[in-house]
Amino acid sequence: MTEIDILLPFGLPPAELARDLLKELNTPALALLASRATSAIEGTDDFQRALPHERWIARQFGLESALHESGSPPIASPLMQVMDVPPQAGAWFVLQPVHIHIARDHLVLTDPRRLALSDAESRALFDIASPLFQEAGKRLAYGDAGTWFVEAEDWSRLQTSSPDAASGHNIDIWMPKGPGERDWRKVQNDVQMHWFNHAVNEEREQKQLKPVNSVWLWGGPSRESEQPQHYDKTFNLSAWMRAFRKFVPDHAHAADGQGMVPLLEKRNLLLLDNLLEPALSNDWGRWLDGMRQIDEKWFAPLLQALKSGKLDRISLIATHDSRISRFTATRSSLRKFWVKPTLATLCP
Repeated sequence: MTEIDILLPFGLPPAELARDLLKELNTPALALLASRATSAIEGTDDFQRALPHERWIARQFGLESALHESGSPPIASPLMQVMDVPPQAGAWFVLQPVHIHIARDHLVLTDPRRLALSDAESRALFDIASPLFQEAGKRLAYGDAGTWFVEAEDWSRLQTSSPDAASGHNIDIWMPKGPGERDWRKVQNDVQMHWFNHAVNEEREQKQLKPVNSVWLWGGPSRESEQPQHYDKTFNLSAWMRAFRKFVPDHAHAADGQGMVPLLEKRNLLLLDNLLEPALSNDWGRWLDGMRQIDEKWFAPLLQALKSGKLDRISLIATHDSRISRFTATRSSLRKFWVKPTLATLCP
């Protein structure tokens, strides 16, 4: 039996825009899948320090209890491993260079993807930050331009927030909370002062790029994990979700659904994350274009594989900032010819 779970962050339109967006959305394969699949909804109105898709994938890999304790997915150590950062003992966090801008009466975190930070710029800023963390008794390690790591045993019980969950919001409630938060804020302030008007940022501003003026702490130390849900293969895990490659026998990149089908094992997970950036920046024109491309490149060929028997089950896990909807289709469910394809089921 060949099965695939497709994780589509922000594949659901926001409730307040859903009617208008769905009118503009021409995605016939998605309409067929969503209307003829069995569906389940998971939603929450509670404050969460990670987005629904972030919590979902953490649960699949046995981190549900640890996620409750840490707030954001505790993926620093496995991420270090897949990024070939030399292994070191201790309680490690992810540390990201970011831009925080001043709104009328509060501070707002900008989506780190929009920084376009080069490796040379990042290493220059890292070299300034590293001794400041050392003075505070912490170690830094360099992963790539947008991903650093900090070892901080006495911060191991901090509740932190993922940058995607906090992006675009007043950062007050998203900042680390718990034992060590005052020490964290002190070293964060030290870094901010040393980076202010640094040559790297002056050059960036001349290029009309946002200055890198702060750091964001999250993705803390892993604790004992529960039994993870088993996948034989994962596809296209990117950014911090690369960490989960450590827990599967095989990982691959696929350009589209047609090319992926011959590579499938029994149980598969595919991440399609190209809607994240337009959704977080409220660019719904780009979101519509992205959905159409996903429908053509992924949903259409995968549904064809389901119809032909090359696939036995497709589960689409689509989210927005407060809800998860799961649509599960089999070959037999697609035979419900009397059920008209519609996108209405995306917004019950």
